[in-house]
Amino acid sequence: MKTRYCLQDRIFNIVNHTLLAVFLLAVMYPFIYLISCSFSSGDALMTGKVKILPVEPTLLGYKTVFAYGPIWTGYLNSLIYMVSGTIVSVVLTIMASYPLSRDDIKGKKLFMGYFLFTMMFNGGLVPTYLLVKQLHMIDTIWAIILPTALSAYNVIVARTFYRQNIPLELLEASRLDGCDDFRFLLKIVIPLSKPIIAVISLWVAVALWNSYFSALIYLHSEEKYPLQLILRGILIMGSTDLSQSGVDPEIRLRNQYLGEMLKYGTIVVSSLPLMILYPFVQKYFVKGVMIGSVKG
Repeated sequence: MKTRYCLQDRIFNIVNHTLLAVFLLAVMYPFIYLISCSFSSGDALMTGKVKILPVEPTLLGYKTVFAYGPIWTGYLNSLIYMVSGTIVSVVLTIMASYPLSRDDIKGKKLFMGYFLFTMMFNGGLVPTYLLVKQLHMIDTIWAIILPTALSAYNVIVARTFYRQNIPLELLEASRLDGCDDFRFLLKIVIPLSKPIIAVISLWVAVALWNSYFSALIYLHSEEKYPLQLILRGILIMGSTDLSQSGVDPEIRLRNQYLGEMLKYGTIVVSSLPLMILYPFVQKYFVKGVMIGSVKG
């Protein structure tokens, strides 16, 4: 049966669709522009000819990216940091949030107050660096993973999920069948926690993949640099003054063109893993962000 709309509904739909279309264009244009720049020639990039579509299309930028060894090293390091850090963070978040969701845990308010305190106050960069140094984690993978492994915000979100989706009756029924707390967590709670695990994993993975400041502070060996730190170096090289004396102007200009093409190509390549990951966790993400929005 065809739905009939009154005049006010039609006006609302027209305005709504128009605003959504404008918002979509505003969000998509930077991404389209970035892809177009990655396929454009260096001359078109330097002269600002690229607007929407690629100008003088070429694959030289991606060939340069694939031939640049440090990018692949940074790519592998970022994947290791992201996967390892996400696993550690999810495990710690579950271990902290599920006990806090139960009413039979003594000192629950004290622990929740401690987590809330860390959301508002922290020691700062210098004490954190000294602590990481005293723990002998400088220039190791643990300096990237452990300092940010547990987020108080993620703990609160996961705790809310468990309180709303794991009823007390389920725990009581499992105890009648001889199930202890640890087995209840592994066999029942975790399988029912797929939405919140997917949401937290996405948050942590995005943060670790895009992070470069921790690596800049704690890592000294270039072979351990993540991709974002390699990309930062490329961007810095592209913005430096290339007018040194004694260099052939033609060679200098060609290197400048390659630097611009390498910059855009690297940005696109570095964005691919999260673009591939997001569609698989989107349905869980939508459910996860609705946690706590409806009471009752």
